[in-house]
Amino acid sequence: MSTQLTGQNTFGHTVTDPAQFGRVAVVLGGSSAEREVSLNSGRNVLDALRASGIDAHPIDGIPALLDAVRAGHFARVFNILHGGGGENGELQGALQSLGIPFTGSGVLGSALSLDKIRAKQVWASLGLPTPRFKALPRGADVHAAAAEIGFPLIVKPAWEGSSVGVSRVFSEDQLDSAVELALRYPGDMLMETLIEGDDREGGEFTVGVLGREVLPTIKIVPKGAYYDYNAKYIAEDTQYIVPGLSADAETEMRALALTAFDALACSGWGRVDVMRDKHGRNWLLEVNTAPGMTTHSLVPKAAAAAGLDFQNLCWRILETSFRAEVRTNGGHQ
Repeated sequence: MSTQLTGQNTFGHTVTDPAQFGRVAVVLGGSSAEREVSLNSGRNVLDALRASGIDAHPIDGIPALLDAVRAGHFARVFNILHGGGGENGELQGALQSLGIPFTGSGVLGSALSLDKIRAKQVWASLGLPTPRFKALPRGADVHAAAAEIGFPLIVKPAWEGSSVGVSRVFSEDQLDSAVELALRYPGDMLMETLIEGDDREGGEFTVGVLGREVLPTIKIVPKGAYYDYNAKYIAEDTQYIVPGLSADAETEMRALALTAFDALACSGWGRVDVMRDKHGRNWLLEVNTAPGMTTHSLVPKAAAAAGLDFQNLCWRILETSFRAEVRTNGGHQ
């Protein structure tokens, strides 16, 4: 299928009657470190779907959802769980086994994307640009790893999102506290080179994918040193420039984002985070298969720039649950 890289509105509905969706479960909350963000996202999605006439209902967490699905209460699922079982393939596998369609990637795409180490290994094997990195199991010699990577660097949990547990480390004396923070969360740690941009066309970017459409890039300009949890969900002074690039640079980053998305077997919708260095080179950071849908979130901002308001964005995301590959093998077209 062809891929749209235009910023113009090409988002026609494939479902025209809300009754075609059936009774929809919006699964939100859960027990991950990102619970509060998920609750916020889920409330917004629920309101938008209901405003479109869709019979949508909130369900908090996976156990309650699976009980309701097994009892035959829902026809499909809008997954807005962040982190944990909602994005690591567990929920996707359970829903596939029950024959219930859902939004977002399947088992493989979800599992690969949430595990930042495996995602980077896949990209590196394909020659896609991603910062130099090392996987750090618990008990690893972090100081030896830092000497190999070199400062400045990033330390973060390998299985968390929303900048949870992430530290920028510029010198040896900052390393132990960064590791201590990352170890508060389950799983291995990831250490990678810190890519630094400039005030012109470098810096931190994100690219949304909706079906086979690639949304305009967003350049993120936080007030503070970097785009941390506070800048993402609390602060009102973060700047978002849409599109974040111009001409060929915009086309190049969007094409790279889709290639990275496909490489991890992602489908439906998602968001690819990219750093652009001072020399104009793009570096892949991670893919989020259930991006935030809060008032501060990035996919809604990019969709709005492409002519798709929040209510219609939620409708379009729910439409992706009809895609056969999401329900069967977790692949992509």
